Amino acid sequence: MSSLLRFLLPGVLFGIIAGSAPAAPASAGQNWPQWRGPLTNGLSPDGNPPVTWSETSNVKWKVKLPGKGSATPIVWGDQIFIQTAIATGQKAAATAEPPAAPPPRPKGERAGGGPEGPGGKGGPGGRRGGGMGTATPTEPYQFVLLSLDRKTGKTQWQKTLQDVVPHEGHHATEGTFASASPMTDGKSVFAFFGSRGLHCLDLQGNVKWQKDFGRMRTKLTFGEGSSPVLFDDKIVLNWDHEGEDFVVALDKTTGKELWRQSREEETSWGTPLVVTQDGTTQVITTATRKIRSYDLATGRLLWECAGMTANSIPSPVAADGLVFATSGFRGSALLAIKLDRSGDLTGTDAIAWSYKKNTPYVPSPLLYEGRLYFFALNNATLTSCDAKTGRLLIDAHRFPEMQGVYASPVGASDRVYLVGRNGAATVIKLSDTLEVLATNRLDEKFDASPAIAGREMFLRGVEHLYCLAE
Repeated sequence: MSSLLRFLLPGVLFGIIAGSAPAAPASAGQNWPQWRGPLTNGLSPDGNPPVTWSETSNVKWKVKLPGKGSATPIVWGDQIFIQTAIATGQKAAATAEPPAAPPPRPKGERAGGGPEGPGGKGGPGGRRGGGMGTATPTEPYQFVLLSLDRKTGKTQWQKTLQDVVPHEGHHATEGTFASASPMTDGKSVFAFFGSRGLHCLDLQGNVKWQKDFGRMRTKLTFGEGSSPVLFDDKIVLNWDHEGEDFVVALDKTTGKELWRQSREEETSWGTPLVVTQDGTTQVITTATRKIRSYDLATGRLLWECAGMTANSIPSPVAADGLVFATSGFRGSALLAIKLDRSGDLTGTDAIAWSYKKNTPYVPSPLLYEGRLYFFALNNATLTSCDAKTGRLLIDAHRFPEMQGVYASPVGASDRVYLVGRNGAATVIKLSDTLEVLATNRLDEKFDASPAIAGREMFLRGVEHLYCLAE
């Protein structure tokens, strides 16, 4: 789910530089190399996708994908990379994963009285099928990275990176085993399947290295979802579950661990953010107990701040010396935190402003030219605030055509694109007031967030991948 990811393009560093708007890297408008795009805020700085579309209009191509997944596709040059998990229908054999070790300490709410999952209320049961999770799988799945031709949608290559029986299930009706998004620097592509490891391949599909981090044990078997981030020569991923938690940095060329920092957290699903402030590059993670910032070079904890709700999923965004963290399960929380501070920032003037209504559960916010856009829970109710001051611009506007939202909003060409789970999508003008430009519909259910590259938008449905273009 988001899944929720801060890169070095060949010769071009891009992060978010404090005190100024993020600078667009070369070719940013033609590529979408990671979760939340080239600037990690949901924006394609040079993109210009269509405003209107339907099953018979402005669909360049539509292809059926094997297996299931909610990972956002990424785009580089003429290639599209997408992760999926394919049920084999075979009987379990020696390929089964070892079960996840029980947690060393109690975490979260007890099984049998758990919280709501992303799509509904928790129910009876324990980890193996408890809450909203499915029963423990009994058949092997192939964990696959696909490369598709950008011009036609045809499969260029399909690489199975693991063929195993998962040790636990995922959310019964809406989860998948392929929720994390891949990422690329234009030379290698990195596919993360959580308990099935991190895999580095070249652009022709040859495996360069693989890294195993163990087995996650997620809260009430909701499933895994956090994506890693790639910044300069480092990969960073967050491993929050119902066991020993950590955040770790790896060398992107070799997969070697550079540092690992232990954490005390609940299961979380948000993807970290990498941002540079006053010469120090920070890794920012949002989670139930604390928002935390680590020094990318050393892993040292720089600052922390309480204030999120439980079941933290949305990824943070940042600009102009502020980072914006949101969550929305059993409460609402949006904090704008000053990046130039250190220590425990809870309740201090390091919090520039806060907002406590209509914040998202699953979708991440969009930060676009000083405006922060976010949904309420998983509903098609949109709020917008001035990012610097918190001044309310759009107050919880409901889009009746859209029924449910998991996909995060994206922006391009002074437009904001909102995609509902029922296939309806609304395009609004980038403005301090609400101006609807179009309402569109496709015959598919959408949980994955859109990717924009050049004049094209890529929408991954439960069965098909769409390429939308004029």
